[in-house]
Amino acid sequence: MLHGENLTLTYKDGEGLVDALHGLSLSIEDHQFIGILGPSGCGKSSLLYLLSGLRKPTKGEVYLDDRPYSKMPERERVELRRTEFGFVFQQHFLINYLTALENVMVSAPVQDRAHAEQGKALLADLGLGEKLHRFPYELSGGERQRVAIARAMIHRPRVIFADEPTGLLDRRTGLQVMALLRSYREQGSLIAVTHNPEILAEADLIVRLRDGQIASMEDRVARQTQEAAK
Repeated sequence: MLHGENLTLTYKDGEGLVDALHGLSLSIEDHQFIGILGPSGCGKSSLLYLLSGLRKPTKGEVYLDDRPYSKMPERERVELRRTEFGFVFQQHFLINYLTALENVMVSAPVQDRAHAEQGKALLADLGLGEKLHRFPYELSGGERQRVAIARAMIHRPRVIFADEPTGLLDRRTGLQVMALLRSYREQGSLIAVTHNPEILAEADLIVRLRDGQIASMEDRVARQTQEAAK
């Protein structure tokens, strides 16, 4: 479904160049939860930005259903991100002068009553049914992150990209947020970047990065299948 082939990313930082990724290849299937794990500076976020089309690789190519990103006009790439992908970042990036429901509706494909009801239902499922009309400054950190999750889900994307989604949360709230994100596997795929292995306990595949390359890959689905067959 989503495939990165021989991805290399080099960018300028001050007077020098940074080699963020080196010839990395990775494939993600539908309805998978992929964890990208590693220390700061190993290339985790760079890989997520390339797979989601937020940045272009210096070398290599990213494909969605065999469609190469580099062949798409910029307008088509923007539309791809808007319709096919959802994003949850460490910072929630909510709009302060909009209510929780209005922030969710920013990503709705159509601003109509049906999608407003869907937004209300999502927030209710996330435990925010009584706070639809609260502004971000009236919500806790965990509540703001749940609003961001609802915003990422409302247009039912094929892939949700989550970049350190629990980095600013306490452990209990972080685990709750990840449980909500994991539940999306029934509708699409989840790619989560983190330095914390605890939140990847139920990932189908864990990709460990080191110095811009894949250090190891743990396919938990294959391992469970093998263990069941014994």
